[in-house]
Amino acid sequence: MTKFRKLVLGSAALALAAVVAVNVSAATAQEGQGKMPFTRGDRMVGGFGGGAPLISIALKHKAELNLTNDQVANLEKIRTHHQSQVTPIQQQLTANEKEISSLMQQTPANLIQIKAKIQEAEKFRSELRYLRIEALENGRTVLSAQQQDQLKSLIRTTHDRFRKSPGQPS
Repeated sequence: MTKFRKLVLGSAALALAAVVAVNVSAATAQEGQGKMPFTRGDRMVGGFGGGAPLISIALKHKAELNLTNDQVANLEKIRTHHQSQVTPIQQQLTANEKEISSLMQQTPANLIQIKAKIQEAEKFRSELRYLRIEALENGRTVLSAQQQDQLKSLIRTTHDRFRKSPGQPS
């Protein structure tokens, strides 16, 4: 029975390590792509615009949205402030994911340390999510209700255009 237990525990540990390795690889690959906050990968379900880089899109289409100089300045300030807050946290998260990967390379893997690092990584992700929501809310307060509606419409139109494959009729 002890050999059977060892086999089951070893298999479970190996399966867990494989799952974590895949997740770490995916997270590291995303980080390595220079992923910026406000991108589709950080989608906020049910949010204003569904996770697109709203502040950047609003600034890109400032003429269409009839943004005032004050609105442009405020949106740029929000974007810059957000970036300055997010960058160090993203760096910490990347370093944390590398530590997890390194811990998993050890034989046997120290599951207690790995679990602690995973929990630490989730705190970083939670903080990044909050900062993103905070920036979106701050950006929303800068725009009038009409401008918010125009931005939603603009995003919807752009999104629909990208969803259609090139061979599909309009």
